[in-house]
Amino acid sequence: MPRLVLIDGSSYLYRAFHALPPLTNAAGEPTGALFGVVNMLRATLKENPEYVAFVVDAPGKTFRDDLYPLYKANRAAMPDDLRAQVLPMCEIVQALGMPILRIDGVEADDVIGTLALQANADGIEVTISTGDKDFAQLVRPGLALVNTMSGSRMDSDETVFDKFGVKPGQIVDLLALMGDAVDNVPGVEKCGPKTAAKWLAEYGTLEGVMAHAAEIKGKIGDNLRAALERLPLNRALVTIKTDVALDGNAQSLGMRERDTDSLRQLYQRYGFNQALKELGGEVAGPVAEKEPGRARGNGFVAAASMETAALDPALSAQGEYEAVLTEEQLGALIGALQRADEFAFDSETDSLDPMQANLVGLSFSVEPGKAVYLPLAHEYPGVPAQLDRAKTLTALSPLFADAGKKKLGQHGKYDLHVLRRHGVAVAGYADDTMLESFVLNSGSSRHDMDSLAKRYLGYDTIKYEQVAGKGAKQILFSQVALDDATRYAAEDADVTLRLHRALSSKLAAEPGLESVYREIEMPLVPVLERIEANGVMIDADELRRQSADLSKRMLIAQQKATELAGRTFNLDSPKQLQALLFDELKLPAVLKTPTGQPSTNEEALEAIADQHELPRVILEYRGLAKLRSTYTDKLPEMVNAQTGRVHTSYHQAGAATGRLSSSDPNLQNIPIRTDDGRRIRRAFVAPPGRKLIACDYSQIELRIMAHLSEDPGLVRAFESGVDVHKATAAEVFGRKLEEVTGNERRAAKAINFGLMYGMSAFGLARQLGIGRGEAQDYIALYFSRYPGVRDYMERTRQQAREQGYVETVFGRRLYLDYINKGTQGQRAGAERAAINAPMQGTAADIIKRAMIAVDAWLVDHASRALMILQVHDELVFEAEQDFVETLLREVTGRMAGAANLSVPLVVDSGVGDNWDEAH
Repeated sequence: MPRLVLIDGSSYLYRAFHALPPLTNAAGEPTGALFGVVNMLRATLKENPEYVAFVVDAPGKTFRDDLYPLYKANRAAMPDDLRAQVLPMCEIVQALGMPILRIDGVEADDVIGTLALQANADGIEVTISTGDKDFAQLVRPGLALVNTMSGSRMDSDETVFDKFGVKPGQIVDLLALMGDAVDNVPGVEKCGPKTAAKWLAEYGTLEGVMAHAAEIKGKIGDNLRAALERLPLNRALVTIKTDVALDGNAQSLGMRERDTDSLRQLYQRYGFNQALKELGGEVAGPVAEKEPGRARGNGFVAAASMETAALDPALSAQGEYEAVLTEEQLGALIGALQRADEFAFDSETDSLDPMQANLVGLSFSVEPGKAVYLPLAHEYPGVPAQLDRAKTLTALSPLFADAGKKKLGQHGKYDLHVLRRHGVAVAGYADDTMLESFVLNSGSSRHDMDSLAKRYLGYDTIKYEQVAGKGAKQILFSQVALDDATRYAAEDADVTLRLHRALSSKLAAEPGLESVYREIEMPLVPVLERIEANGVMIDADELRRQSADLSKRMLIAQQKATELAGRTFNLDSPKQLQALLFDELKLPAVLKTPTGQPSTNEEALEAIADQHELPRVILEYRGLAKLRSTYTDKLPEMVNAQTGRVHTSYHQAGAATGRLSSSDPNLQNIPIRTDDGRRIRRAFVAPPGRKLIACDYSQIELRIMAHLSEDPGLVRAFESGVDVHKATAAEVFGRKLEEVTGNERRAAKAINFGLMYGMSAFGLARQLGIGRGEAQDYIALYFSRYPGVRDYMERTRQQAREQGYVETVFGRRLYLDYINKGTQGQRAGAERAAINAPMQGTAADIIKRAMIAVDAWLVDHASRALMILQVHDELVFEAEQDFVETLLREVTGRMAGAANLSVPLVVDSGVGDNWDEAH
């Protein structure tokens, strides 16, 4: 049977634009959406359909705009980067020999629908290639929907029902009830697909639902009745037109001969190397992923596109894997590891918590494409015999302990924890692919193995769910069959080695970034592993007392809120708060949610807290609730049963500026300026005979600002050792130091810190409670006294615009995606980041360098002192009482010497029985 493929070109272009990384060619032209569409077209053509059409929307209005003038009125203008890819997309489609259809007055959906039904009636098998749910209304025998991007297919009543809960003939009614936010077709409020499907199952059709609207109870019934008048219009808007007047039919849509010369030129221009290889053409240079603010023409490709892997078959081919089950195989493995200069390894366990996980197996790779899995603790009926875990680890320990033998991993800190807890010390941990990727482009949101393999190798890894299941049916890795476990685990080591080969060459091309990686990030891995393993003691009884107190105060806040509102309401319900604050109390809705509803988030409530007492009470309630749920209730439950301590996890690849973050628990967000936050710190305690010591950099980002700006006045203020905010106030307001008032110092402090974070005159005015004009005068005075700061800020903005990134003192980069494009707000945000990132990033680099230096000293004093916490610019230690003075001297000296700035680094310190006392 002949086959017609109708491609929803407009849908795929948008979907590819949003789904794929923002790629560019060597000339800096955007190619991400184009890349996705071209791959989809190539896949379609490999199936050799007899007829094919690439259908796109025509410009201008359609008949739906006449029916409903607000149709699609909420759609934003096409992004410039996407618009730039439309013409080359059409050029490639034409060169491939595909007909392009664009009909005025109707949408692409209507052209596709008309052709699909005509061809179906003529006995032609029809496939609509789309991701648009609206087309489900057309599914019937011989007419299928295929989403080439996801691989899903709907070709029968059953497949449509499985997806939507209704049959194809009811899809239009379903869509009419639900509405379509993308096209600005408002449906029945709060009616989602399940409710709509339930109504249609009961009443059959939209007309049936409307006829029985009076029977539907509750708020949803009220919503249905309120929407009855517009439901027929909804149905007309979502119905695909199938009688569009066309000049031809399916038989006129045969493929033309492709224009190979034009294709070759287009593929070369846009860097589509795999497609070019299929034509037999010369492969162009790798396509650069347009990471935030990538400088053009600098020869640096941090993250190659998914095409790049095709240039190196060794990095993208399927691997050869085997399980090690005998002593002979283990001996061969140890021999291979001994002969290798470096090897990749990975551990498999039964838990994500490295402080609890049991080792199930290890995988190793010394050559890309080859790896082995060493199962040690799989347990299920019929499992093959495995080597003894304890004896095997003893045999492997010398290799792991050999500092001259380079080891590499992906997020290897986890594996170091697991091996340490099983008696294996690891030295010579030399490379980590997660950190290589992070240093190359810290602005990228994902540095996990699956994402990196896809991005840098063009390789689809086996997902954990594929071997262990998901949800309630997921099994432990120890229960995974050895064949499946070997494929999954050995691939981890193999892909890690491949990624290292791909990423290390990119780092080598950037000496500044390689220095950050080699001198800061990699040496920090074992340091963080030791800090996490040390953990911190907490006083669970103290936290329980605090929880009880917080609960009482929350109840008082609830009662106060009820009195102010004049009725009871749920303080945790945004919907009830919206109705109370904005409908009943008529307070201004300063901020809106993405859906256009009045926001009740913290910023929105702060903005109206001066107009009514209730928002302030709600904020107080929320603050208390957050402290209780996040810390006082949760921390006692997180005490490790084996160590009696709480062990947080630190993340090196979490913040683009290089700042460390922590989780489980997150200790970075305990408020320090409130009494309640300080009370929580009191629950972090020293064991008997020991003290807690806190060492904190004083005003480190301001000192870095002085160093970077080289402003004589600011440098002089720090060199003199006086209160810098007071000194700033004296300069700005023309006073002697002793004459500066508290309000003037407060204003100077707000300016000092505000400028680093890009605060505007409006923000400063709001913070200080003064007029905008007065705030602008303060800023002007500041710049007149510290012109070097103003010059630094302008110089940094200009450099960011020219090169697309900013750097820390030590060479760490932050790419700025919107510094030269996007909306005015996006550009302004990028400029603020450009000014702040060198300071935040340098501060992050400095404390990391300090941690490395301090840890090296502590190694010889591990029985007397431990580094237990890092929070922002602060390090916390636990030490024997008679070792405190030594520790203070050695630690503060190393922290102060972690960077050579033009102003001194000052470290404040304190000692106590708990963290609050030491702070």
